[in-house]
Amino acid sequence: MAEAESKASPKVLIVYYSMYKHIEKMAVAVGKGVEAAGGKVTIMRAPETLSEEVLKKMNAPEKNVEHKVATPQDLADADAIIFGIPTRFGMAAAQMKALIDHTGGLWMKGDLVGKPASMFVSTATQGGGQETTNLTFVTQLVHHGMIYVPIGYACKKLFDMSEVHGGTPYGAGCFAGADGSREPSKLELEIAEFQGSHVTKVAAKLCK
Repeated sequence: MAEAESKASPKVLIVYYSMYKHIEKMAVAVGKGVEAAGGKVTIMRAPETLSEEVLKKMNAPEKNVEHKVATPQDLADADAIIFGIPTRFGMAAAQMKALIDHTGGLWMKGDLVGKPASMFVSTATQGGGQETTNLTFVTQLVHHGMIYVPIGYACKKLFDMSEVHGGTPYGAGCFAGADGSREPSKLELEIAEFQGSHVTKVAAKLCK
């Protein structure tokens, strides 16, 4: 019975890093998509690497304590993983990379081999790395033998040219603005929700 339940409802872990809440809001939208597709969602945070003193100087808001800090074992326990990644100079933020850097034990045992994984991102501007962040993070998945699940153009909202918005065939994305003042738009959140649903459906097929 438990095995049948697992197959019907894949356990999807959304693990993100968010300094100014943009990626956190996207993570919640992705989670809605997971649940809508029948998955069991857990949202967790990548460990912070900056001190409280530095975070205060950067005017970073408090972390969401409802989202527990992820460990490598949490990655191993999930049926699928969706990473929420803010961009730093066209690549993943150091906090997310640090989490992956602690997965050597999982790599040695092959615990992530065959596990579907996907990414969504946040950048300051349109040319700030929506695609390069995904592309450079794919190497992390490859070394673990994970199955990369992009959204392609299965999400027709990516074709919407009525407004400026984030998101690519690689995955959902939002623009934060150079000063962080722009919030994820309704369209960006809808694409994020689609991604959660899409990855969950793929994971369900692989769990059969």
